[in-house]
Amino acid sequence: MSYIDIVEAHDRIKPFILRTPIVSSITINSFFASEIFFKCENLQKVNAFKYRGATNAVQKLSFAEVAKGVATHSSGNHAAALALAAKTRNIPAYIVMPTSAPTSKVKNVENHGGIITFCEPTLKAREKTLEIIIEKYGATFIHPYNNFDIICGQGTAAVELIEEVENLDIIMAPVGGGGLLSGTSIAAKHFLPDIQVIGAEPANADDARRSLKAGKIIPIFNPDTIADGLRTYLGTLTFEIIKNNVNDILTATEHSIKEAVKILHNQAEILAEPSSAVPLAVMIENKPFFEGKRVGIIISGGNI
Repeated sequence: MSYIDIVEAHDRIKPFILRTPIVSSITINSFFASEIFFKCENLQKVNAFKYRGATNAVQKLSFAEVAKGVATHSSGNHAAALALAAKTRNIPAYIVMPTSAPTSKVKNVENHGGIITFCEPTLKAREKTLEIIIEKYGATFIHPYNNFDIICGQGTAAVELIEEVENLDIIMAPVGGGGLLSGTSIAAKHFLPDIQVIGAEPANADDARRSLKAGKIIPIFNPDTIADGLRTYLGTLTFEIIKNNVNDILTATEHSIKEAVKILHNQAEILAEPSSAVPLAVMIENKPFFEGKRVGIIISGGNI
């Protein structure tokens, strides 16, 4: 996978996605003694960056695959993104969601035509339920993050950020399954070889940090964090990309994540779900590291 794949994905999805704005706040910049540029994917269709990857994956399906629809398991944002992306090709999207999924995200999936099947809130239950659905309908499984086309689509947000903001020192993205961070790292390292790519993760769900340090995937099952979109663990594909391209993964406490949500809303008028506030929460806990730097942050979603 290379930046060329991401550029091609960008060209493919441009007719369907929104080019989201980049926002800065004088107050926030002053507090952190740095220049911060927020790429507002909370304003993307379905209010999340996930629409980029889902659109790329669905648009690449063959006519034979399209005939039977698509399927996935997701706590919300990928589910809604896939449902809407499927609608652009007039095909069904079968979505497995845990019973613990936030009501706002369930409604988002329903509003975009997703056909929901609920399951127990464990990865094993998700995967078993999905197997039954795929066997019944023959739908194509679009993995939420461990998928080549998904990763390429997610990387397009970083392409837009780098095109509009010059001389970034650091680019940050939250990390759960790693699709966004993987795509971001490939795009960023191509256009800005010296940039530091930093993943941001809840301290209560720090499998990516542990995995990066250990050199192998170390999953954490059913972690307890308000950042519900980051409760999953890295995939084999995303882990390899992150291992080769990401400089570090930093974590933040639940308290800092909540504070970051408030700061984004009160000082920048950005409605960020907890998962997407984790990068700013990391900055709260590591202020000296970011002082004097130009920092790009991808606000991953706004389904709060």
